[in-house]
Amino acid sequence: MPKINTLDDLKKLRESAQAALKTRAAEAKARVRVSMGTAGIAAGARESLKALMGELEKHSFCDLQIVEDPTLGPDKNEPIVCVERDGFVTQYVKVTADMARKIAAQHIVNGQAVSEWAVARSKK
Repeated sequence: MPKINTLDDLKKLRESAQAALKTRAAEAKARVRVSMGTAGIAAGARESLKALMGELEKHSFCDLQIVEDPTLGPDKNEPIVCVERDGFVTQYVKVTADMARKIAAQHIVNGQAVSEWAVARSKK
């Protein structure tokens, strides 16, 4: 943590903390659920989650809530990612790190589901 020397330093720290807290707030623009149970982690969910978060950070998108769920479906479909945005829930299965990057950039940031990978889409 950087040393706080001035009032401006303190204001910058407060702004970054508020942005981080907003990601946990219920009024976030998007909610992403990632299956992080034993089967999901064994199938690569940790790498998918890291790639997703890295892409979101690259786009400076922090108006979301990320939830790690133990399971979101059958083990054969792991890793599973569900994106809740604009009143819809979209589920993606067997999500690789490359897929996670595209889901983050196209769906979470820009609001357009990746139709070739979406296996289920329903109104929230």
